[in-house]
Amino acid sequence: MNRRLSTVIVLLTFASLAHPQQQESPTPALPSDVPKEAHIRTVLSDKTPSGQDAVWTTPDGAVHEFFQFNDRGRGPKIYTTYKLDAKGIVVTEDSKGVDYMKNPVEEHFELAGASASWKNQAEDTHQSNASGKAYVDLDGGPESLAVLTRAAIKNGGKIDLLPSGQTTVRSVKSVPVEASGTRISATLYEVSGLGYEPAYVWLDESQQFFATTYGWSSTARQGFESVVPILHKAQQEVENSRAAELARALTHVPSGDVVIRNVGLFDSEAAKILPKQRVVVHEDRIASVAAEAGQVTPANAEIIDGSGRTLLPGLWDMHAHLFPLNAFMDVAAGVTTVRDMGNSIDDLTLLRKHIADGTQIGPRVVPAGFIDGPGPFEGPIKVLAATPQEAVMRVDRYADLGYVQIKIYSSVKPELVPIIANEAHKRGLRVSGHVPAGMIAEQFIRDGANEIQHMNFVFLNFMPDVKQTRTPERFIAPGKRGADLDLNSPQVNDFIALLKERRVVIDPTMGVWENTYTDRQGQIPKIDQAMFDRLPVQAQRGIKAGGGSLPVPDDATDKTYRASYAKMETMLKKLYDSGVQLVAGTDAGSGYALHRELEIYTQAGIPAPAVLRMATLEGARVMHMDKDFGSVTPGKYADMILVNGDPTTQISDIRKVDLVVKNGNLLRPAELYHAIGVH
Repeated sequence: MNRRLSTVIVLLTFASLAHPQQQESPTPALPSDVPKEAHIRTVLSDKTPSGQDAVWTTPDGAVHEFFQFNDRGRGPKIYTTYKLDAKGIVVTEDSKGVDYMKNPVEEHFELAGASASWKNQAEDTHQSNASGKAYVDLDGGPESLAVLTRAAIKNGGKIDLLPSGQTTVRSVKSVPVEASGTRISATLYEVSGLGYEPAYVWLDESQQFFATTYGWSSTARQGFESVVPILHKAQQEVENSRAAELARALTHVPSGDVVIRNVGLFDSEAAKILPKQRVVVHEDRIASVAAEAGQVTPANAEIIDGSGRTLLPGLWDMHAHLFPLNAFMDVAAGVTTVRDMGNSIDDLTLLRKHIADGTQIGPRVVPAGFIDGPGPFEGPIKVLAATPQEAVMRVDRYADLGYVQIKIYSSVKPELVPIIANEAHKRGLRVSGHVPAGMIAEQFIRDGANEIQHMNFVFLNFMPDVKQTRTPERFIAPGKRGADLDLNSPQVNDFIALLKERRVVIDPTMGVWENTYTDRQGQIPKIDQAMFDRLPVQAQRGIKAGGGSLPVPDDATDKTYRASYAKMETMLKKLYDSGVQLVAGTDAGSGYALHRELEIYTQAGIPAPAVLRMATLEGARVMHMDKDFGSVTPGKYADMILVNGDPTTQISDIRKVDLVVKNGNLLRPAELYHAIGVH
């Protein structure tokens, strides 16, 4: 049911197909082999049609599904055939096509009596004692979730799963909707046991698929696209109620002061450890920081022994796209502040409200407003500007809403960049983004950009012949040609001098490029390796199946991509050595992805203490928030993490977060992870 896709589709920069398709329409046409009698569902990207899900039944009883969508040249195209038994359990399933990144995928499952076998990108296995169990696929479309839901309902609301586990299904809400004179009662079903959190699917009165909605992506029965906002809001209410229950159970509010004693304190200003310190927290602020010796403990204080551990400021992820699940996982990983680099205005506003009022566990959010230009490769957030007047209006709206930065995306016309930058600077906002198609990074900077997202755009500065950077060519060209870039050339040195002169920040998102150029299907990506064995089984399967890297047709391409990524690490170190401001951001949704990002920086040769300063104080400084955040200093907000080890000497110790203090409240990562099936 493509559970792994639900994460991929909400990210903005992961890699794409090997040969970009110059499509004139963002919505691909249905292929001719889809019969006219097929039931059609529309795939929506932020309310805009981007694909289809077609389902039909043939005389032999087989259910066929064709699923596709286009996301800036990316997106799956998969045919699936299901055969079901009398209980609605799948006995054979075959899928074939390409995944979101245009990698070929093929999946086969067969249940014969008590014996089951299946093969896909992650597995080739057999299991006995499988009778009555439902297979959880990797590549089926939205219909597979409806099939599983109906099978569980027929089985009394729960059913054992293959390869393992059990799912529980319950109806949680019914909503009457109407479109084109047809009225339907849509029921929301909560499907637990498939991953970190429940999946949700809307079925009609006959328990046939009606809709799914997740983040920016929805799929709805054709003709009922207009009711998706109603369903989305109703589903959000259910999800928010669950999040509030978790927040109440897992947030520990101290009854008095909190004293963390005898702890090694990371001084983010000096980038060094101060041994045997005592830190006192009063309400939501840091009250005092002093050497442990001779200190008096306040009355009724909660004492936390920091012996053998390190206290650091809360981590900053400077490139996030926040949703409730990754907000939760951020805090579990010690990330207490994120900069959201593009999101639905309404959804992010609501999420920030819930985080602020304590009904959603999540980090503080520093919002950047996303602006793109209209066209076949426009981004999934439909805040678009085609004229100078529209550009100014978009900036002003974000400024009026309290946003602090504008993120320009790939389809913005180059002539609009200085207009956006001028208006943003006039309103006190920073400007960053992808370098729009038709420009190189140097032009982007000279037109007013304060920051560049993603290392690939740094490399593309030296490939001016690559014009269509709206397309996946922005990934492919640096992968094929980056290895040959001379980092000591006058062109590179002059560009770095410009970065320093203009004080331009680079947000390299190195984990994205490690994934794009070096990860392979069937292998565990480096970003997930340290956590993999702790994750829910279905999450493990989706991760191992891949879907985030470029297609690699041969060994020569593999070697070239790996060499290009290595050159990116070398460039990262050169930028650091040259005094260019770097910020640590992930463009990923797992929380722990930031740990890998920091490991990559040390792997490139940047000292661990400097990396930790980058992920704390320097993030706050770039956003002009260091008065209240970024260091463990009296008077600042009590956003801190207690780590079992010393990440200044071994950066991987940053993964060992024992305690998160956010706004003075205590959250224990072990409890948070347990609540979402991570052990």
